[in-house]
Amino acid sequence: MSSAHLTFDSTSDKIATRVRKMRSSAVRDLFAAATRDDIISLAGGMPDVRLLPEEAVCKAAEAACGAARSEALQYGGTNGREATRRVFCGLMRDIGVRCRPDEVLITTGAQEALDLIAKTFIDPGDIIITEGPTYLGALQAFSAYEPDIHCIPFDEEGMRMDLLEEELERLGVGAVKFLYTIPNFQNPGGVTMSSARRTRLIELADRYDVMVVEDDPYGRLRYNGGHMIPLKVLSSDVIYLGTISKVFAPGLRTGWIAAPKDVLARINLVKQGTDLCGSSFDQVVVEHYFTDTPWERTLQTFVRTYAERRDAMLAALDEFFPPEASWTHPDGGFFVWVTLPEYVDVTSMLATALEAGVIYTPGNGFFPDGVRGRNSMRIAFCYENPEAIREAIRRLAVVIEERLQLYRAFLEAGAL
Repeated sequence: MSSAHLTFDSTSDKIATRVRKMRSSAVRDLFAAATRDDIISLAGGMPDVRLLPEEAVCKAAEAACGAARSEALQYGGTNGREATRRVFCGLMRDIGVRCRPDEVLITTGAQEALDLIAKTFIDPGDIIITEGPTYLGALQAFSAYEPDIHCIPFDEEGMRMDLLEEELERLGVGAVKFLYTIPNFQNPGGVTMSSARRTRLIELADRYDVMVVEDDPYGRLRYNGGHMIPLKVLSSDVIYLGTISKVFAPGLRTGWIAAPKDVLARINLVKQGTDLCGSSFDQVVVEHYFTDTPWERTLQTFVRTYAERRDAMLAALDEFFPPEASWTHPDGGFFVWVTLPEYVDVTSMLATALEAGVIYTPGNGFFPDGVRGRNSMRIAFCYENPEAIREAIRRLAVVIEERLQLYRAFLEAGAL
């Protein structure tokens, strides 16, 4: 006779309280479905690494495997290789940020930078401010340290400074530990903070004694308009986060923090206990890619390709989506934020969308409470080709229209 075997989690009563409160990333959870052949994915913000020239990538990797291998395969300093930090200083100089190598610390992607900042600065109950909605990876990194996250809405010009000022005035000077923002082509909103609002943000941060963390993964992926000055240019106290994931290869997991040296000293101490140091191999590859290959030419390929895909998505939204829907019009980056009537729950709609062969990221995952944003969604145009994007939007529009028709039917029947 066969017997059933039950397995119990013997560690459930030992898990830290902060872990019990953590929520899984919606994007991570959707990845399995997104890999199905019959699904067109608008969910993940994956750069199209298929556009990278094989010769340039191989040349950079061969350098790490060749003469430089004795350094590339060895432990490195916690701050990261000085040669790599110099490369990042050069990348920042291109956008107006003046930084020395000793003001830069290399991280395992910008995601580790978020975790290190949270671990260094957040005590349970500390107030931090973000855009609302904001990058869900930042929410995950911050929430592990149990802060009180306050969200400031945005419009087409970025975070609303009038609402930020009201919130800071209500909380008082010194009450907010730090403010986290993505000024360029915000994730998930796709909006860009205007120059006037950038200046105002720094003024408010100075007045109310608030640290500013500027996350800039998409800044070089601009398809319309001119360059916007980073917050870091307006104030050297800003903690600036950069990454090569969107302009080179996310698989190399290389990002950086540019900040005052006293801030980096604290973060360095925390990083020592996290991973000792980043991957020397990855850093050598990055060095050679940005110094020995025509990477700017590849960047322009990225920009042209993503711009074409963005245009295809916006055109399809205009063609297929109902008048009850609204959406942002990004000048760069990867994402469009769609808002539907309040009675549409896009999380419950996801199963129907999957059956229709399309997937997106529900909006509630971009808010700390997991409740707001239920009638919104983030859709990404970075990976699929224009024809697939148009078809995905058409399929999604059919699913949305079914929900709207159902609501109209309930209204006509007097059930609502």
